[in-house]
Amino acid sequence: MKVYDELVARGLIAQVTNEEAIREMIDNGKAVFYIGFDPTADSLHVGHFMALCLMKRLQMAGNKPIALIGGGTAMIGDPSGRTDMRSMMTKETIEHNCACFKKQMERFIEFGEDKAMMVNNADWLLQLNYVDFIREIGGCFSVNNMLRAECFKQRMEKGLSFLEFNYMPMQSYDFYYLFQKYGCNMQFGGNDQWSNMLGGTELIRRKLGQDAHAMTITLLLNSEGKKMGKTAKGAVWLDPNKTSPFEFYQYWRNVEDSDVLKCIRMLTFLPLEQINEMDSWKDAQLNTAKEILAYELTKLVHGEEEADKAQAAAKALFAGGGDDANMPTTEIAAEQLTDGKIGILNLMVACGLAPSNKQARQLVEQGGVFVNDEKVPAPQFAVTEEMLCDGVKIRKGKKVFHKAILG
Repeated sequence: MKVYDELVARGLIAQVTNEEAIREMIDNGKAVFYIGFDPTADSLHVGHFMALCLMKRLQMAGNKPIALIGGGTAMIGDPSGRTDMRSMMTKETIEHNCACFKKQMERFIEFGEDKAMMVNNADWLLQLNYVDFIREIGGCFSVNNMLRAECFKQRMEKGLSFLEFNYMPMQSYDFYYLFQKYGCNMQFGGNDQWSNMLGGTELIRRKLGQDAHAMTITLLLNSEGKKMGKTAKGAVWLDPNKTSPFEFYQYWRNVEDSDVLKCIRMLTFLPLEQINEMDSWKDAQLNTAKEILAYELTKLVHGEEEADKAQAAAKALFAGGGDDANMPTTEIAAEQLTDGKIGILNLMVACGLAPSNKQARQLVEQGGVFVNDEKVPAPQFAVTEEMLCDGVKIRKGKKVFHKAILG
């Protein structure tokens, strides 16, 4: 199977501007493509996972990835998918986040001469004179068309700032700049970026002519990618200090039955023939599929050794064993105790197992909280200092484990 056909078979591609051209470029290793990452945190999360895996696949096929870090556009904030305005970040915070991103990306793609590149749009956007910028590209954008774009339309009722209105021209300018500077002929992004990306291809057409425009390709990634990054507690991070390898493994081990094969297709590098054989799996076999998914992705992000540890710890816990060496752990300070105890509700909140005492109470009353494998009988239950010294294993429901220990 050719490379492009495999991307389609894995469910990675939702829409393209020129399928014939993209097929020829990708299959023959001629694609110089970019994917943008806004440095809004100091770690990538699983919502970025599809893009990272795609970059790896295409580089393995001889194509050249450009990881574009939005250090310049982050100074404004992308309104896409937002109901409110993003918080403004300092230049120092953005630079720190960019450095963290590169370190994590190096696990997926190979940087170096004639290999993958990482560029930061702050290097060109922050050097632009605003009047010159508007004179150069302003005539290429129709305000009427921009307002019809989904990323702006959903914000009109609550109010869209002029600051954010500049985001589309700036992102479009990125493709225009990369095309001229590095021969970048392709861009990838999620469905929330479609209007911004089409703005880039149109800018190239208007400024450089139809011949240049014919060389640019825009691909819309399957929107499932970003959905994978969300949990009740927020993002699942690729940084092991923010989400431990065990927690990362457990996240994928606990995906819905209906999503497991979809995730295996899109995110792992297992052969499609092997994955297709799993299509008929059901019931207990789906748990095996989830273990395969969790192991493969943990190995990809954290390495084989950490994946082995996480898998062994998970199997020991579910088998009723006592191996909690790799279990997520929270240290409880002595000041958090009252009369040598801490209530289970406060403890659950401190461990991130519930966002509030109210929700922790509901979980306890529903019989879904266990301490050292014993069901918590009532919301008034408390854990003693002596218990914390030895380490307390808390289980929420059937699948979420956490350890609390006196710090």
